[in-house]
Amino acid sequence: MADLKTCPPLTRSSVQTAHKCIKQYIHETPVATCSTLNSLASTPQSERCPSSGPNVAAEPAPHSSATTERASAYTASPNVRLFFKCENQQRIGAFKARGAFHALGRLIEEEGIDNVRRKGVCTHSSGNHAQALALAAKTHNVPAHIVMPKISTPSKIAGTQSLGANVIFSGSTSEEREAVIQEVIQKTGATLVPPYDHPDIMLGAGTQALELEQQVVNLLVQQPGLGISGKKALDAVVAPIGGGGMLSGIATTLEGTGIKVFGAEPNFQGANDAERGLKQGERIEKVKTLTIADGLRTPVGKIPWSILSDKSKLEDIYSVDEDQIKAALKLLMERAKLFVEPSAAVPLAVVLYNEDFRKMVEREAGEAGWNIALVLSGGNTTVEAIAKLYQPPSATAERAEATVSMDGDKKAENVAG
Repeated sequence: MADLKTCPPLTRSSVQTAHKCIKQYIHETPVATCSTLNSLASTPQSERCPSSGPNVAAEPAPHSSATTERASAYTASPNVRLFFKCENQQRIGAFKARGAFHALGRLIEEEGIDNVRRKGVCTHSSGNHAQALALAAKTHNVPAHIVMPKISTPSKIAGTQSLGANVIFSGSTSEEREAVIQEVIQKTGATLVPPYDHPDIMLGAGTQALELEQQVVNLLVQQPGLGISGKKALDAVVAPIGGGGMLSGIATTLEGTGIKVFGAEPNFQGANDAERGLKQGERIEKVKTLTIADGLRTPVGKIPWSILSDKSKLEDIYSVDEDQIKAALKLLMERAKLFVEPSAAVPLAVVLYNEDFRKMVEREAGEAGWNIALVLSGGNTTVEAIAKLYQPPSATAERAEATVSMDGDKKAENVAG
């Protein structure tokens, strides 16, 4: 990567510069809306949960198998309008293309294209960053060496290989991955482009927030009825968090705009390390989880944490369980007609099912309500894998969902997607 000492500062103006650099290589992904999901999000859970009475909203059930209280106690009634930033329609099917193109572009700027092509680049990733760097490298005719855990989703392995990258397999622990990546660097001289823990990645990821902010303004000028009455812009953004590159980039971009930024995490087997870290005031360095949100299984990086632990930039982080993620995923596909991977459904799950978040919005937004944008971070999954999420588990389903490696070993995957 480009030297940390020469990286641009983590500011909104730096994100604007990054956007100019990568604009020719990425899609300006669309913003979608869905009146059905607006209605669900603005209705108390006590009135729409099957366990508390008639399923008047035709919502998936159960919302959660871990709920200890009756759903009738969940009475928060925030008034919200939702806007979905469709990064599932980004090149390679995920927001990661933004950071990869910016990071590689900065490296070329500093070292020159001939040197970068001579050495090549490398990274370790379970899939989305792997495909993003492979695409960026192919675009600039740079050799790419990608270390992928054997547990990675088969479709993501195939996608990376189809872009011409040299894929090397490793175990899923950080020690195994780092050992293999060091072998690659020693053998090839390739430059490491990390998935999230670098300013150039964060600034690139933040470019989606620039687009999103203006896109919603434009939509509300054209169709005021899509938003909260009388409001002409966003009030808040909710985005997934794994390694933190995207969320910290968004928080950096929107600092000082008046738009509040929130993170969304799975909590299965301690996957909500960022939420827990904020509460204890210290970054949690290790996570081992088999959450279905496989792109969010990694702990927050050191540099993203410096942004996310700053209350002036990030409001808070909320988490949800596996059943809630599956319910939100089902709604996105069936009601909004948006094909996404489980990680991308986590923000909607927070808005629909995290009662603490819903109470906070109800309290802070008041009767006026909020326009809330949700980032759909990616769509790199398969119909077969999605279908099996809603069926009894089997060996085939576990492999498709990246919980079982190519060798048949069942291990947690903690690499950023």
